[in-house]
Amino acid sequence: MDSEALLRLLQLASPTLPVGAYAYSEGLEFLIQTEQITNAAGLQNWITAELMVGAIRVDAAIGIRAYQGQVKGDLTSIRYWNHWLTAARDGEALRQQSLQMGRSLWQLFCDLEPETQNFNPQEFHHFAVAFGRVAGAWQIDLEQAILGFLQSWTSNLINAGVKLIPLGQTQGQRLLLTLHQPITQACAEILNLEDDQLDSCSWGLSLGVMGHETLYSRLFRS
Repeated sequence: MDSEALLRLLQLASPTLPVGAYAYSEGLEFLIQTEQITNAAGLQNWITAELMVGAIRVDAAIGIRAYQGQVKGDLTSIRYWNHWLTAARDGEALRQQSLQMGRSLWQLFCDLEPETQNFNPQEFHHFAVAFGRVAGAWQIDLEQAILGFLQSWTSNLINAGVKLIPLGQTQGQRLLLTLHQPITQACAEILNLEDDQLDSCSWGLSLGVMGHETLYSRLFRS
């Protein structure tokens, strides 16, 4: 990857990207409050399982298809997969999270690239779709873009765990290093998924997000 593409990927995957990712725990807050996750090892097991069989795999796979559609100029394909992900998203909270983050990223991209006239900042996108489109438009290598997508998602959940369990910052960074191998493995598998293989085992995530709504006090939105 050339220096410009690398810098764009670092910007796109940065935790400082103003899309609101920090506001979501994706069910972790419920799992931690109910003591189903109590330490770094439990958080590692949860994130690893999500990377291997969870909904994030489907999100990343849709991001790949959005990337390919952007490179080819195939808006029909992009819209198809965007609607497909809306139908596949399990639970209102997760759907709203995905759409809010996607809307924020797409509006930001349109503000950063005002000379591109054929982009409508009001067009609705799931976050994975917006991420894929931006990565394609910025000519970031596809595999590296998916690695960045998965690493950014993992970092966000670790940051939530650091606040909620709580964990020390060093322990959180050690956990992120430990998860490099599952991230790399998941990326390699996701890149080879066919359309009829886009499934996941995400009932634990769904139950965690639904349980989050019943908590007495909450730091996060999901």
